[in-house]
Amino acid sequence: MSDASPYLIFDRAAWASHRGETAMTLTPDDVAELSGINEALSMTEVEDVYLPLSRLLNLHVAAVGQLHRVSSGFLGTSAPKVPYVIAIGGSVSAGKSTTARVLRTLLARGPDRPRVDLVTTDGFLFPNAVLEERGLMQRKGFPESYDRSRLVQFVSELKSGLSPLSVPLYSHFVYDIIDDEHQVVDRPDIVILEGLNVLQSGSVHSVFVSDFVDFSIYVDASEADLEAWFLDRFRKLRETAFRDPASFFHTFTKIPEEEAMATAASVWEQINLANLRENILPTRERARLILGKGASHVVERVMLRRL
Repeated sequence: MSDASPYLIFDRAAWASHRGETAMTLTPDDVAELSGINEALSMTEVEDVYLPLSRLLNLHVAAVGQLHRVSSGFLGTSAPKVPYVIAIGGSVSAGKSTTARVLRTLLARGPDRPRVDLVTTDGFLFPNAVLEERGLMQRKGFPESYDRSRLVQFVSELKSGLSPLSVPLYSHFVYDIIDDEHQVVDRPDIVILEGLNVLQSGSVHSVFVSDFVDFSIYVDASEADLEAWFLDRFRKLRETAFRDPASFFHTFTKIPEEEAMATAASVWEQINLANLRENILPTRERARLILGKGASHVVERVMLRRL
């Protein structure tokens, strides 16, 4: 970044100093439960990174709430309750889900005890049957594999104050949309929207998910670290969840480890890395805040867009 960067850049210590008086509301057991498969979250990480971030988000939520009240007073209307939407984007294996879970818990335990819902955009992937029919199974995660119209409709209705709303559920275990199961989003104060595509634009559509987002976060890491994390997670899943015959990936437990890992490396390069370079990484500078991770999955710097 040049000196003319639109971002303020903080090293870890500088960012941690902005925690202020924000109380730690997580226990070690909470932190262990919120950790990812290959991402051992620590109390120190929560204190240094996520408590300052939750403080910042709470300030933004309060400011937007005040703005809505002022606008309603000016217009002489009583507007419906509209949730504050936080988008979390980044590559496969970057740790978006962990970030989303930690923030949901911290925000929900904040002073005002807001209702915080977490919605993943995986639920808006087309079912495998549709992807297979369209020849897109090897493009899963790319923009065209999502029902973008339905996703945009959801966030539009969310920001219009409509409630309750129904969101399809996706299972990583069966690698598909779950038939006849939905997540109900009913009058939340805050919605965290997590996924590969939450910051994307530039398609033929004139309206994007990002148009309805109040605060956006990008979880960043080097390509080499992302690949290492992806392969490490795959290896651990092969030794655990994939052993269940009902798992979509059970077949990988029936072949030699070397062959399985070679296939995983090919999936990373041909699908996830390609998607990162073509569609995900170009959205990084659209984020309000960037969490920059090092090789150990620990956030080493934070970049906050200037107002």
